[in-house]
Amino acid sequence: MDDWVIWLILALVFGLAEIVTLTAALGVLGAAALVTAGVAAFGAPLLVELLVFTAASAIGVVLVRPIALRHMHGPQVERFGVDALVGKRAYVLREVTGMDGLVRIGGEEWTARAYDDSLVIPEGSVVDVMEITGSTALVYPRE
Repeated sequence: MDDWVIWLILALVFGLAEIVTLTAALGVLGAAALVTAGVAAFGAPLLVELLVFTAASAIGVVLVRPIALRHMHGPQVERFGVDALVGKRAYVLREVTGMDGLVRIGGEEWTARAYDDSLVIPEGSVVDVMEITGSTALVYPRE
């Protein structure tokens, strides 16, 4: 079997292992094996192939892996679920007090309480969702 085929198989194995583990290191090694397969296809001796694999792996691990890890473990940009409702506008369907109320947030009805217990927000008012606690929206009147 030709050397380039072996390097190509090794690149495939590293690539599949990266998909399973998501470490960012195995993907770099797979890319290095792919580069080495290209060099081997031109008939380079085994020693040159090993040097190319070593250099490509080192460059990938030193330069590419930290960038990939930063993107994988970076802060979540998008908010999902109830977190996405915080900051949205809501319409009061039933008077909201510190104990009870009902608002419509984006087409859904939510039980609500005033963010400040001393507030009484009349029906028909527009409010901002300040927080979601369980299935209750804590709201504050929009000024």
